[in-house]
Amino acid sequence: MGSSGIASWRRPLIEAALITLFILTLFYYWFALADRYAVFLYGHTADGIPLTQPFDALTRSRYWMAGLVAAGAVLVLYAVVNWLGGRLAAGRGRSFGAPAAWQVWALCALPLAVGIPVITMTVNTPALPLSPAVAATAATLAGLAVALPAGRWAAERPGDLLWLAAGGLGLVPPLLLVRAVELPGRGLSVSPIVAWGAAVGSFVAGALWLALLSVLRRWRRRPPPSALALFLAGLALSYLLLPLAHYLLAGPPGFHYISDAANFFAVNPLVQLLALLAAAGLAVGAQITRR
Repeated sequence: MGSSGIASWRRPLIEAALITLFILTLFYYWFALADRYAVFLYGHTADGIPLTQPFDALTRSRYWMAGLVAAGAVLVLYAVVNWLGGRLAAGRGRSFGAPAAWQVWALCALPLAVGIPVITMTVNTPALPLSPAVAATAATLAGLAVALPAGRWAAERPGDLLWLAAGGLGLVPPLLLVRAVELPGRGLSVSPIVAWGAAVGSFVAGALWLALLSVLRRWRRRPPPSALALFLAGLALSYLLLPLAHYLLAGPPGFHYISDAANFFAVNPLVQLLALLAAAGLAVGAQITRR
């Protein structure tokens, strides 16, 4: 690799180092410093009956949801910093030159793959076994892959990023509500008709929203995003920003806890796959329709 090639990795390395430090600091806080009974709701009770323990299925999902909350925080901060940098550079007649998301992600991957298991498996009590530690690491890396592309959009195309986020809103209903079809089978008091109505209705609502947005784009002469960019925007809103908002806002003032996965994901993997396929179908359909 020549000097120019090395230089092209210098800025991604700096950004990756800062992002990695931020995420590892969050994990160290959650697992080593904070009250785990609050963060992960150990011993959460209903009518005086304990519902959760450190390693039951519900609590284990909170550990990997922490990775998505961390990625959501990166998404917000990284987009804001790049937006500010882009505006300052434009004011001086310069290009901000935000690095490619894949470069930053690649440089974050190894230190996070080592650091998160080391923290979660060694600090405080109880230390995590290997399986939930690996799940938390995988969720963090997956969330980071979804979060980082917003940085370049915010720096170079902030207006298009707002339009993209608006499009992503159309994918939120199917991503979050298609899973309603499994609720009757889990013993909840929801009739199959209502559950399927919510699932199908979420798809229809998303399609109508994307159709309206397509008309507005044509009127405002805004370039449409790719199906992949639209799909990633839906994932970011549904699985990164909403869990982050839940962590920051759902509890009483001063009390923050990580949501369990069932608030955002289907319990049945096939139902979750159906939700992802429905959202992907809408994203592809929107692109085909615009063409």
